[in-house]
Amino acid sequence: MEIIKHIEKAKKGDQVAFTFLLDYYWNEVYGFMLKRTENETDAEDITIETFSKAFDKISTYNPEYQFNTWLIAIAKNVHIDMLRKKKSALFIEITDEEDQQAYNIADSSPSAEDELITEQNLSQLLLYIKELKPHYQEVIQLRYFQEMSYQEIAEHLDEPLSNVKIKLLRAKKLLAEIISGK
Repeated sequence: MEIIKHIEKAKKGDQVAFTFLLDYYWNEVYGFMLKRTENETDAEDITIETFSKAFDKISTYNPEYQFNTWLIAIAKNVHIDMLRKKKSALFIEITDEEDQQAYNIADSSPSAEDELITEQNLSQLLLYIKELKPHYQEVIQLRYFQEMSYQEIAEHLDEPLSNVKIKLLRAKKLLAEIISGK
């Protein structure tokens, strides 16, 4: 019954209810995906995206089914989408001429133009990140620029692991909205 109450609160936008549901089901979804992917990073990414999609679409949840079953179904779909993206990235069709051109390239180090483009993209990304609230900037910086694990971030910030996960979910979502709005 407690789960149902939290789901109903989450449908109304209650952040505490979202956090409760994330805490309650995180290990189950993550464990399931870890068995499927046999890769901690992929399992973590899929789990984060699963909760993000679930929270975005929680109004569509049908209480006739178990909430964890619904989450696992979302996780499976996220995993399938990830596999499709990886597969399509692996099989890019190129002509014999393009293949020969690639083979003839002697120097694979980035050109001055490549470095400039990368630098401009990074500086633009940093400007977008600065539009976030400071606590979201901090978790993005710790996770993606200092490459800390979720646990290390939680210890660094002296916050529960679930808060770090939620903050990162929110930060990534807000950052995507900022970028797509530009």
